[in-house]
Amino acid sequence: MTASLGCSAEQLATRRLILKGVAAVTLIGLGHAAFGAAPAFAANDPYPEDAFKLKGAAEAIKALYGREHEPSDKIKLDAPEIAENGGVVPIAVTTTLPDVTSISFVVSENPNALAASYKIPEGTVPAVANRLKMAKTSNVIALVESGGKLYSATKEVKVTVGGCGG
Repeated sequence: MTASLGCSAEQLATRRLILKGVAAVTLIGLGHAAFGAAPAFAANDPYPEDAFKLKGAAEAIKALYGREHEPSDKIKLDAPEIAENGGVVPIAVTTTLPDVTSISFVVSENPNALAASYKIPEGTVPAVANRLKMAKTSNVIALVESGGKLYSATKEVKVTVGGCGG
């Protein structure tokens, strides 16, 4: 058997020992991930189901946050000016605001305005990217909750069929 692999018995034994060690470390790591790691979200945080069902942007924002938002130049909303395929519109948000606790996307002309909402754990870089489905040309609002206040950035995204304007 050793001749066909081109390895000596010692080399095969060393390889087996290394593979066993890697397997053991992997299993220990998986066990730690399953039992020892703290969850990113608290189990008691309610899922905002009602906010995701609302048709209007203002109603969805009120249901999710319970307060008004103010525009901020510290939020960078990256979205295309023209989306050739409304089924897959890339959106990204970054911010320099301190103590960010959540980031959400609202598409005002969608059948359900709230498109996505993320809880941002403490110490996490406040940046989120997603691909949204847009029914038609609409304002996309990025909402950032920071320091107990709600800030926003808005951009109009034109949804076209085949990129022919609209």
